[in-house]
Amino acid sequence: MADTAVAAPAPAPFREAHLLPVDLDIERRADGTILIGSKIPLRPYDANIPAAFARRAAISGEKPALAQRGADGEWAFTSFARLKRDMDAATQWLLDQAPAGPVLILAANTPAFAVMSFAAQAAGRAACPVSVTYAALGGDYGRLAHVIAKVKPGVVFAQDSATVAGALEALDLGAANIITTDPSRLSKPATSYAEVLATAATPAVARSIERLRPHDRAALMLTSGSTGLPKVVPITFDNLMANSTQCQQAIGEAAGWHEVMLDWLPWHHAAGAFVLRTTLLEGGTLYVDDGKPATGLFETSIRNLREISVSYFNNVPLGYTMLVEALEKDPVLRATFFKKMRLMLYGGAGLSQTVHDRLQAAAVAETGHRIMMTSGYGMTETVSAFMVIHFETDKVGIGLPAPGTTLKLAPVGERYEVRARGPNVTAGYLDEPEKTTLAFDEEGFYRTGDLAVFHDPADPTQGLAFAGRAAEEFKLSSGTWVYGGSLRDGLLRSLSPLVLDLVLCDDGRPYLGVMVWPTLGADPAEIARRLAAFNTDQRGGAAQVRRALLLTDPPNANAHEISDKGTINRRAVIDRRGAEVERLFAETPDAGVMALG
Repeated sequence: MADTAVAAPAPAPFREAHLLPVDLDIERRADGTILIGSKIPLRPYDANIPAAFARRAAISGEKPALAQRGADGEWAFTSFARLKRDMDAATQWLLDQAPAGPVLILAANTPAFAVMSFAAQAAGRAACPVSVTYAALGGDYGRLAHVIAKVKPGVVFAQDSATVAGALEALDLGAANIITTDPSRLSKPATSYAEVLATAATPAVARSIERLRPHDRAALMLTSGSTGLPKVVPITFDNLMANSTQCQQAIGEAAGWHEVMLDWLPWHHAAGAFVLRTTLLEGGTLYVDDGKPATGLFETSIRNLREISVSYFNNVPLGYTMLVEALEKDPVLRATFFKKMRLMLYGGAGLSQTVHDRLQAAAVAETGHRIMMTSGYGMTETVSAFMVIHFETDKVGIGLPAPGTTLKLAPVGERYEVRARGPNVTAGYLDEPEKTTLAFDEEGFYRTGDLAVFHDPADPTQGLAFAGRAAEEFKLSSGTWVYGGSLRDGLLRSLSPLVLDLVLCDDGRPYLGVMVWPTLGADPAEIARRLAAFNTDQRGGAAQVRRALLLTDPPNANAHEISDKGTINRRAVIDRRGAEVERLFAETPDAGVMALG
């Protein structure tokens, strides 16, 4: 009898993205360590960022560099020429007026933030951008006080004095000058931002830029502080431009940073700073998205995405979870979003394969093509992403190293610890030699603390998948390990689209519990059913969820439960929600707790 089986239809083709070819140099050592790098060399670059922007501004002139909605809801544009004039004025003011020290920036994503960041660098000062959240928390402003004591700024640029006045009044700023849009709100002496911009630039600005060298400090960036006070990471001009060049070389043609960008990532964070820097240096127009993946704010992002078509989109996994819900319900949004799209990037954490597949289904339904999805795997210590997916795949992962970076995979059981070395990697932490020593191995590779596996050990060209973070793995009271990263990813896949995010609980408990943020309208009974189904597929008890609790209030940014870029701080959630955690593990659970066996 003839075989009547019908072959599965071929998947839709990818929309052309023109990515860097995969050509790997692989070294395998006797102890199981693997070194991987691209055989394609990192192309030359000019590390002098202020000089590079001066050339760009001369070319682009009145072309819009930045766009941001004003109070009337309409887009207001700032040209390259205007940015350059304002940067030169601020640079001159810093050279004339400010005491020595970095420029600490407390501002949201605004043209003024960009001006002061570039001006600080042009004046030979490191720019130190800090989340406004640090100044809005109240209390003793412990994190901001810690940063000020570490950095010892010569200038504090606090754009919105109304928001940060309490912190500026309470904290010892040393000899630092304060610049703000409204000095009248402060009792301390301050200079108005308008006065800074009124400064007449002289040839001293160009001379200051000419004196800059590749290994001068350009920025002082803060780590997330998820396990304590943030560390301060000195970043050189060479670090910054090596990283920008790496990513341009690997995915730049698809991303099109010289075109139109729409992005919400905060510029005080490494990934957001990368978008700002690279778009401006490449001559693109960056539309500032004042939304973010959070309740009550994501609607702003949706409004912008319904209006502006881009060829490259960048978000964190939580943002994609919220986006795919909207894409599936809104045909106008879907048409605008996919009209020009060539590349979608996720960073900050591992993307759920389920969300990935739903995004591709929406893309195929709209365009007949799949859209390339890439990871942006990196951290503050590597400036930004140093690993990307630059090859066609439908598998979620962290990709392969970009040109110039060597990836070191140190075996940990069946997984590998990810380490990196390259011109984009910082030399260490500011005034913390012990932490610096611990952060690097004997060969100078930065220890990320993340774990990974090959999609196919026999074919490294298929890239690596995230397999957990060592700091997120914990033991139950039985002594068995909970592999938090991979388990959380599996749960998110099983519960999609019913949940936005979740937190695993907790060290030293007799069994595993989970706190869940459900999507609007999600059926609790269906969540319980899926959790039960998930448990049946798990081999060990440490991977089976025995109790679950649905959270009604969203993650609290002021309590550091969620970062400004939308990633969940597990430890902060557990510590803050002690009452909910105790409900999970009560001997007799109340009616609001799902008991799953």
